[in-house]
Amino acid sequence: GVWRQTRALLFKNCLIKCRTKKSSVQEVLFPLFFLFWLILMSMMHPHRKYDEVDNINLGTLDTSMLVDFVIGYTPPTHMAREIMKKVALDNFEDGLITEEYLSEEELQEASALKTSKFVGVVFKDAMSYQLRFPDSVVMSSIYTESR
Repeated sequence: GVWRQTRALLFKNCLIKCRTKKSSVQEVLFPLFFLFWLILMSMMHPHRKYDEVDNINLGTLDTSMLVDFVIGYTPPTHMAREIMKKVALDNFEDGLITEEYLSEEELQEASALKTSKFVGVVFKDAMSYQLRFPDSVVMSSIYTESR
């Protein structure tokens, strides 16, 4: 009955595997090759883990570090101008420069030409924005989507 059919099917599959050695070897070696490739790629690009920051009071902001600090933003809408004016005037009386750019490409070109004290702000709509930092700023591995 069932045992005879199972044994015949097993024997048939063994015969097929013996007759098609090339495809049988490929069935075994291709997954091993891809596994080796994945391990090699993960070793070439290790995941960076940044330690957490303790929840402590950092004190007042030292505005001397923000002298000649440039914040570029795009697109130059009325809402973006109001937000950037409020940021510049309410928080920093002097030393903070805001510049508006017509497109995100112009913002990227300006960040390449400016000093390392440049941060870009791209307003997506009235309620959301993305920050663009120079390459010298260390980013958290969690928040690299807007890079």
